[in-house]
Amino acid sequence: MNTIFAFGLPGGSEWIVIILVVLLLFGAKRLPELARGLGKSIREFKKATSEVEEDIREAMKEEPKKQEKPAEKPEEKPEEISDGSQSK
Repeated sequence: MNTIFAFGLPGGSEWIVIILVVLLLFGAKRLPELARGLGKSIREFKKATSEVEEDIREAMKEEPKKQEKPAEKPEEKPEEISDGSQSK
């Protein structure tokens, strides 16, 4: 069973057959338009991936905000009893 992508990319003669098939399907006049469209789409894809990578790098650079500790309450001291008696 022979498949084109069984062992990697097609060789020289396979590329020629692929190009001839594309020429027959789309015609010589449409090929430059298809190539331009393909180039634009590849450019847009690369731009989008680089923007996502940049966003991830920026997010990694930002230090996580330290959690603020709640305001400390003054320590409650037991009431001092000056006369020695306890109130009930």
